[in-house]
Amino acid sequence: MASALDEDTQQSLAAGRESARAFLRSIQKDLQKVFVVFLLGFLATFWALRVYVWDFLRNVTQSNMSPDVAEAADVIATTPFEVILLQAKIGLIVGAIVAVPPLIYVARDELRARGMWPQSPVPRWKLAGIAILGFGLFGAGVAYGIYAFFPIMFSFLAGFGLEAGLQPTYSIVLWTEFIVFLSLSFGLAGQMPLLITGLSYAEIVPYETFRDKWRYAVVAIFVFGAVFSPPDPFTQLMWAFPLVALYGFSLYLAKLVVTAKRSSDRIDVVSAARNHWNVVGGAAVLGGGIAYAFYEYGGRTAVNDLLRAVDSDWRFLEPGAGLGVDPATAAALYAAAWALAFVVVATLWAVYTDLDTTSAGYQYGDPTAIDIGELDAAGVRAAPDDVFEQMDEPESLAHAQAALDEDNPEKAQAILDRFDAATPDEGDGDAGTDASAGAGGDTGGDGRSKGSGAAGGAGDDGLVGDVQNRTSRASSTFLSELTDGNEDEAEDDIGGYYTDLKFIFDSVRSKSFVILAVFGAVMATAFTWLYLGGLATVRNDLERRVPAEIEGGINIITLHPVEALIFMVKFSVLLGIVAVFPVVLYHAWPALRERGFVAGRIYQVYLWIGALGAGLVGGFALGYAYVAPGLIGWLVTDARLADMVITYQVSDFLWLVIYTTIGIGFLADIPIAMILLNNAGVPYRVFRERWREVTIGIMLFAAVFTPADVITMLLATVPLMAAYGVGIGVLFVVTFGGRRDLSPPAEFVSR
Repeated sequence: MASALDEDTQQSLAAGRESARAFLRSIQKDLQKVFVVFLLGFLATFWALRVYVWDFLRNVTQSNMSPDVAEAADVIATTPFEVILLQAKIGLIVGAIVAVPPLIYVARDELRARGMWPQSPVPRWKLAGIAILGFGLFGAGVAYGIYAFFPIMFSFLAGFGLEAGLQPTYSIVLWTEFIVFLSLSFGLAGQMPLLITGLSYAEIVPYETFRDKWRYAVVAIFVFGAVFSPPDPFTQLMWAFPLVALYGFSLYLAKLVVTAKRSSDRIDVVSAARNHWNVVGGAAVLGGGIAYAFYEYGGRTAVNDLLRAVDSDWRFLEPGAGLGVDPATAAALYAAAWALAFVVVATLWAVYTDLDTTSAGYQYGDPTAIDIGELDAAGVRAAPDDVFEQMDEPESLAHAQAALDEDNPEKAQAILDRFDAATPDEGDGDAGTDASAGAGGDTGGDGRSKGSGAAGGAGDDGLVGDVQNRTSRASSTFLSELTDGNEDEAEDDIGGYYTDLKFIFDSVRSKSFVILAVFGAVMATAFTWLYLGGLATVRNDLERRVPAEIEGGINIITLHPVEALIFMVKFSVLLGIVAVFPVVLYHAWPALRERGFVAGRIYQVYLWIGALGAGLVGGFALGYAYVAPGLIGWLVTDARLADMVITYQVSDFLWLVIYTTIGIGFLADIPIAMILLNNAGVPYRVFRERWREVTIGIMLFAAVFTPADVITMLLATVPLMAAYGVGIGVLFVVTFGGRRDLSPPAEFVSR
């Protein structure tokens, strides 16, 4: 093996090994201390989990449940060594984390000698402050999850499971991982102010990007909450609203820091506080007054009554309780502390206000410091040329698109006009003039529109078209670069399908709203039906068909807290995909026919939809009436005769039901689809000769959509291949052995 490496590589590896040995020898005497720290962390974690943590997490899980639901909910171990191995894994992780700081500390001299110690220009007290702030935000996020979010969430999950006939019996591993990972997500979400402020301050991501894309951030927060939290609106709002508020606070903090950085030479805290003495003084009075009134005028009693009404164990104690201070003095101290906190916030506001009113480009002599996003159309026209000379075309397009998103086409047109005038080599003056003309008027020398169409009406189409044309021009180099600049040979270079696929995709994209609406409506309907009792209906109906000798029926449990919800989402998405297929086929058929992929007129789509729908419904009816009850009855009978307790995991049981109902419909659709494809121009010989590729595709499909074991994958693959074989046999008969296909071969077959 060593001979396969050149001499320089071998010397580098030898030098690295020698350096590592020297490094370990130098800290060898201290490694025992590091190991002791690791061992203490491991043992302490192992002991704490056994004595305190499990009970604490169980109390958090059941704290908001009704007595009946709490009695039914349970946490179990599914293997003999599951609990002790879980404690050992968590202890190893915590021990390793605890041992890292002392390891770095004892190795600091060696790291510094080898030039591996960071030489940060930031003072240590600032680094310590950032670290303390980060830990504080992380702790606040975790505390919110444990004391506010989890109790309500678990109460909903357990109650919903019982109503659907599912026993909330959680695996200790899955239950712990769920709590830990979701707590970490809240803790990391708490770092949002620090992250956004740091990226903005370092100019890695400009503050303006976070500000302009706030809509996408809000949508992402709600989507994440919809996927990873229960579907009831209250819990989703509990997830989303704090994060949205945190994002808004992060934007304000980032703006404060960025403004202070850009105007650092003008910061004067004392002068700012003096200029806004009334606000600072009012904040002190307000903060102290709120704290004092809370304790002295019934605020504490009212809040405690509210906590008692929601069965919470938290209470606000009397001021000074446990501190050895009389209540009056303690209330005064609390008021002073809150007054000081309000003064700090008000002073920061005063500093920012002074900087913000004096930091525009005109005052500092730096025109490029002007933020185009904060200007209106008149401000864009009045801004100096230097602002636009520093722009490139994608940046100007981004500003114009942002203005269009804010329903301000006049500002978007002004940005394009100023960019074209300031950068004639990069901009497209004709496009800007055309856009202005399309907007309903021409432009004068000062860039102002002489017509009124630029502000709305039909002019929006010309402006939107201008932005789209410029964007298309900016991105049109991709294909030419891929084909060495010869776009006429692009189709051959890429394999002959790029243009066809792009054409088909564009034909469908124009109907994307209809497609998404159908998908969303079907998915929402299916999920709502399952959520409002459909899951329990199916479960009870199938259990009713269990043979009479099986006493007690089937016990179905949820090992993961959100297992039933995840199944409902997956099933709803599956139905949405099935429902949207005919819509996509209908809108794509003309483009498919024009490019030679299929043959036949649009009425063929109705034939496809009717045939595939009939096969799916017929197979589903056969599976639900006979296959699923027969198979489940045989399984439970066999288990009962072996004197076993019949307890199924909800996901395994329900996917078994789907495979034996809807799966039968898919199997029936395979021969039908093959006949339809032959009628659309795919010859019999293609199906017969391409069976190997089909087999690989089916195995990949089974590997993705079945549980992760070989037996289950084969159980899904074999029926699909059998259905494909049946389809080939049917085609052999229909096409007379391939001598007469139902339709002449489509053009793409001969490529």
